[in-house]
Amino acid sequence: MKKHSARVAPLSACNSPVLTLTKVEGEERSRDSPGLAEAQAPAGVETGGRASRRCWTCSREQLKKIFWGVAVVLCVCSSWAGSTQLAKLTFRKFDAPFTLTWFATNWNFLFFPLYYVGHVCKSTEKQSVKQRYRECCRFFGDNGLTLKVFFTKAAPFGVLWTLTNYLYLHAIKKINTTDVSVLFCCNKAFVFLLSWIVLRDRFMGVRIVAAILAIAGIVMMTYADGFHSHSVIGIALVVASASMSALYKVLFKLLLGSAKFGEAALFLSILGVFNILFITCIPIILYFTKVEYWSSFDDIPWGNLCGFSVLLLTFNIVLNFGIAVTYPTLMSLGIVLSVPVNAVIDHYTSQIVFNGVRVIAIIIIGLGFLLLLLPEEWDVWLIKLLTRLKVRKKEEPAEGAADLSSGPQSKNRRARPSFAR
Repeated sequence: MKKHSARVAPLSACNSPVLTLTKVEGEERSRDSPGLAEAQAPAGVETGGRASRRCWTCSREQLKKIFWGVAVVLCVCSSWAGSTQLAKLTFRKFDAPFTLTWFATNWNFLFFPLYYVGHVCKSTEKQSVKQRYRECCRFFGDNGLTLKVFFTKAAPFGVLWTLTNYLYLHAIKKINTTDVSVLFCCNKAFVFLLSWIVLRDRFMGVRIVAAILAIAGIVMMTYADGFHSHSVIGIALVVASASMSALYKVLFKLLLGSAKFGEAALFLSILGVFNILFITCIPIILYFTKVEYWSSFDDIPWGNLCGFSVLLLTFNIVLNFGIAVTYPTLMSLGIVLSVPVNAVIDHYTSQIVFNGVRVIAIIIIGLGFLLLLLPEEWDVWLIKLLTRLKVRKKEEPAEGAADLSSGPQSKNRRARPSFAR
């Protein structure tokens, strides 16, 4: 088990500024060992040089992470908004949301092969597919992936995955994509509430406020269209989809814990296999019962189906593995930023009316989502920041009074230590 973690750990720590900063400190110490007489005169310069080198290295690594973060945010935003809009277009020619869900979920099978290609390209210790597969299977227990484990630990998540996507796509048929995308953002509030109840996570007042804002936003969004049956059903479908997504995340943490990159890729590929083996019968039944019927296979817009599947696969890849190159908070921002993108597209392509109630509902849900992105220790950091600002404000008048009371000579004497700081 130690062997496995040692191989995977560098993926998550490759851009860590702490590692780089330690290297620079070690190099500086080995190079510069001045005598006592030398150290007294240029001490300020030496210390300043080392500090500036460390700050430069640290800031360079942070800038690199932020740059990757911007790229990931754009990728998440464009893939999520693009898949939503493409699904809306597909339903004009191909009115079969469950078949579309089944077709797109089959592409999950590609997760582990794509991960293995990345492993071969990046890792110094190359492993065969079989070796890598066996190591990743340890995630399911000492016996690996058995039939019992497949049906108890993978199959339930396959069902939840299918329900989440189907309900989301079915909602797109009922209401506009802006409402669907903003209401789905409530899943983060549902995750917090379920984690607090089921996993006994830490209680946070700000997150309770965020959950209340999400619920208020749902009610206002329903009111925006005047409680028509069509919009109420659509909103109910999105909220159900967000609930399934939240349940998936909480149950995963409860039953399986946290997964490394290879383990997550294998798990998602297993969901694709489950979909092919056990869900395939449902689209066939829906076809023959004419619930989801199409006259001939030539009428199916294969380009739209494949485009939607590629965008959804890209979204899931970036969301699951983007943590290797950037901060998780930046990735989450991509989801909420897809809301204005969908709103702009809807404004020019549909008859959506952005009345005051709808706009306020979008803002409230977006605010709740952003509050949920705050770290657990945000209040401690805020108190520390305010304390530092207060201390600086107190020091500035004291220094100014001391400078005024002393003559020009004492000012020149005090000028040197101030630079050494």
